[in-house]
Amino acid sequence: MSSAEKRSQPILDSGRDILLWRRKKMSVMVFFIATATWVLMEVYKFNFITILCWVGMAVVTSLFLWGIMCRLLGKEPPRMSGLEITDQSTTEMTILFREWIEEPARWMFQVGAESEWYVFAGVVASLWIMSIVGSCMDLLTLVYLGIMVSMTIPVIYMKYEDKIKRYGERVKVQCRKLVEVVDEKVFKNVKNKLFKQKENGNKEVMEKEKKVE
Repeated sequence: MSSAEKRSQPILDSGRDILLWRRKKMSVMVFFIATATWVLMEVYKFNFITILCWVGMAVVTSLFLWGIMCRLLGKEPPRMSGLEITDQSTTEMTILFREWIEEPARWMFQVGAESEWYVFAGVVASLWIMSIVGSCMDLLTLVYLGIMVSMTIPVIYMKYEDKIKRYGERVKVQCRKLVEVVDEKVFKNVKNKLFKQKENGNKEVMEKEKKVE
């Protein structure tokens, strides 16, 4: 593992822990913020800038009251040192962002240029279905659904992993049988018909040449 991957590993581990509810406070916070944002913008039709300003006012007011209470009680006022972004954190976030861009590009190249035809067909069909679903809702709802799915499906998978794997193996066996049947009855028949047509065409050409002679 390279030094860049080692530096970005803690961020990936933290995200994985949040999605798998190992850090319950952070998971609850992400769940609550995502739900509150979606409700305010989709149900109550608030503007994003309005919500952002309200959050800013709440944070500034809380810090202002906190500072007053600290001064009245003779305690040290809050410091900015704990909120500073270090060079290492910036580098780690940049590496992680680059990996997020590279992985989809690498996956698309692998599916398009290196995979079997049924993998390609399955990916195209999945993207087509997603495009239909996306046309029925806006980006915010899709992002919210993505967050909810990513915070529920992995937990369910971890809990029922053995049962899901057994069922997945059965599905794989059935899919392989279906692919073999399609390949046998459709693609091979098409190849045979094209081959016969080509042979017939060659025979006709040869017969015409003999008549000319």
